[in-house]
Amino acid sequence: MEIVQLICLLVLIIIGLIVFAIMQIRAAGMKIKDFMDFIQANEILDNLYEVSKRYNNMSQNQQIVFLMEAEKVFSAFDKVPDLLWEEEYQKYSQILDIYKNIKISRWNEQ
Repeated sequence: MEIVQLICLLVLIIIGLIVFAIMQIRAAGMKIKDFMDFIQANEILDNLYEVSKRYNNMSQNQQIVFLMEAEKVFSAFDKVPDLLWEEEYQKYSQILDIYKNIKISRWNEQ
């Protein structure tokens, strides 16, 4: 009987923490979907950062994929306050610079 009470208490605590997190996200002026997109974009940003270190060796197809993924990251980061991603600013800035370089080189080719 005590185990059932303990499990119920733990479930209530977990639900309370989830509700509290949702309230904090909304208090920051964000939608839950935007926050989840931001979390996914952080993972993509880390991957793009690794790829960006060898961007000079990218093929045309890889550059296109890089551009599309970078646009997803930029879109997600624009929807959240800067305070949340100031730690990732260096990576974001490098991805943005490479994005611009690829765009310019593709325009020059056309």
